[in-house]
Amino acid sequence: MYLDGGEKVAYDKLILATGSKSNKFDWPGQDLEGVHCLYGLQDLEALERNSKDIEKAVIVGGGLIGVELAEMLISRGISVTLLVRDNGFYRNIFPQEESQIINRHIREHGVDLRLEMQLKEITGDEHGKVQSVITDTGEKIACGLVCLAVGVHPNIDLIKESPIETNKGILVNKFLQTNFQDVYAIGDCAELKNPPEGRKAIEPVWYAGMYMGRTVASHICGHPKRYHPSLWYNSAKFFDIEYQVYGNVPNDIPENMESIYWEHPNGRKCIRITFDKINKQVKGFNLLGIRYRQDVCLKWIEEEETIDEVLKLLPQTNFDPEFSPKYEPEIAQSLA
Repeated sequence: MYLDGGEKVAYDKLILATGSKSNKFDWPGQDLEGVHCLYGLQDLEALERNSKDIEKAVIVGGGLIGVELAEMLISRGISVTLLVRDNGFYRNIFPQEESQIINRHIREHGVDLRLEMQLKEITGDEHGKVQSVITDTGEKIACGLVCLAVGVHPNIDLIKESPIETNKGILVNKFLQTNFQDVYAIGDCAELKNPPEGRKAIEPVWYAGMYMGRTVASHICGHPKRYHPSLWYNSAKFFDIEYQVYGNVPNDIPENMESIYWEHPNGRKCIRITFDKINKQVKGFNLLGIRYRQDVCLKWIEEEETIDEVLKLLPQTNFDPEFSPKYEPEIAQSLA
């Protein structure tokens, strides 16, 4: 291995953890001053500099980074327009009902949410600084800042010219080895040749990297084991609505699966439980505005509890702070 200064470095084992790069899609004007992605510290520092003394920002993208950027900018008195290509925010992840809750909530916080609208071009002034965006409908929206929050892709620049096999990411086997026995890849840059059932070949989330790190550490210490991530889980916040997901909750429920859904009358809390249509085994939980215990939910999924049994035991999952309302009896009664 060679460093950029030409120094040669020998190794017994090499672990590649080069992370991700923010997506850009060759939009005209995407390199103007005042156009930002948000991936690393340098991006945050640049955003800090260029968000001073502006009144209007446009965010492109319907994911978690986009809503966090919107919250941050609004807290500084900057008005925000959010362009989302789908018919609902986070609709590529959320079923329709959950997406509608977040649509309402985002708008209640003053964001100008534009659904089914995409970026076509970014225009600048004579000094090369952002002054507006043009959408795919031809609308021109004036702004002093543009934030591109349209996902990431594996950063494989370091090994593009090497004999290490790549596709979208660095290709690895079940032990996270590349096509070279002593070279491994983990985290956002790794692409599994044969991912476990129900999982994606590339999963740019922190805990996937954590499990990958543990797997490789065990392997290079003489205790080989396959990479086997835990059941899928994630958590986030949409302004002040907390979100949790455990297991498999598709955005569009397939024919072999059913779901039951409860929503609080205030339109800010909901729970969805998915289960197998034939054997009734629970497959996943979606939660907005209500906290459930991760260990309990994952245990029920792993032990293939039926939906009827889960509804009986639902109070065991509650993880809300002391003195907070408890909704489980109401939920169980309405869903039974």
